[in-house]
Amino acid sequence: MSSPSITTGTLPFSVPSANKPCETWYTIRGTLSPSTAPLVVLHGGAGMPHEHVLPLADLASPYGIPVVIYDQIGCGNSTHLPEKRNEPDFWKLELFLAELDNLLSQLNIKQNYNLFGHSWGGMLAAEHAVLRPHGLKKLILASPPADMKTWEAAANRLKAQLPTDVQEVIDRHEKAGTYESGEYQQAVGKYYAKHFCRLEPPPEDLGVCYRKMLEDPTVLQVINGPSEFHITGIMKDWSVVDRLHLIDVPALLINGRYDAAQNEVVEPFFRLIRKVKWVQFARSSHMPHYEEREAFREAMGGFLEG
Repeated sequence: MSSPSITTGTLPFSVPSANKPCETWYTIRGTLSPSTAPLVVLHGGAGMPHEHVLPLADLASPYGIPVVIYDQIGCGNSTHLPEKRNEPDFWKLELFLAELDNLLSQLNIKQNYNLFGHSWGGMLAAEHAVLRPHGLKKLILASPPADMKTWEAAANRLKAQLPTDVQEVIDRHEKAGTYESGEYQQAVGKYYAKHFCRLEPPPEDLGVCYRKMLEDPTVLQVINGPSEFHITGIMKDWSVVDRLHLIDVPALLINGRYDAAQNEVVEPFFRLIRKVKWVQFARSSHMPHYEEREAFREAMGGFLEG
């Protein structure tokens, strides 16, 4: 079987309040065709560029599903706006939803597409789906919170299971606000190694993502804040729970047994979306598309082809 074609490019994205031209970078694995709904992939973060969702390109072969992956505004190969780090109103959800709409329109796939969102990307995917867009056919939500308070509570419950000395380092630096300390980063890394990606060594692409995100953490800092355990960004009170009943397309819900997105974090999607299947990966945390790559691909392919 021949390898799927790879296309990359940029799309103009009009954001008047940016005060400069903006572009969205994208890559397509496979060939877009009116007869086949492509899978549009929303990466996590916020502000964590596309490299960590590249395994989704596996679906382009053997399933023949075109896969569209893009860097959201403010990160990766798309336009960066570090000058907006002190303007939280600029980074509202509407900005990212408008960027998704712009991409769907400019790639001429708005009338027929499936949508995948990982973590923060799942939050965006849910916000998009509750609007009942005509062209959305299927929805995949991979380890997203349904509300941020539950996500934060789960993170603190999992932190309490770390060794006492690791907890002490995290708590001490969070109290002092010294989030950039190497000691703090090393301690938080132990949490990530248990609940974000359990592979050792971690995938190279994941390291690339973290480095890029730390080079320009504007989006992460504004949306989430510097801590997984005490959300201070503009999404700290976000919830989609009271609108999930509006989602009217078949949905696949995914998480891992050891996921930062614990069962109570994702359960509202299963309870309130009318047509939904929940798949949990027994050996995975937040990245089953790496941790159990073949099983993940089969679950995705079966859902999209079904």
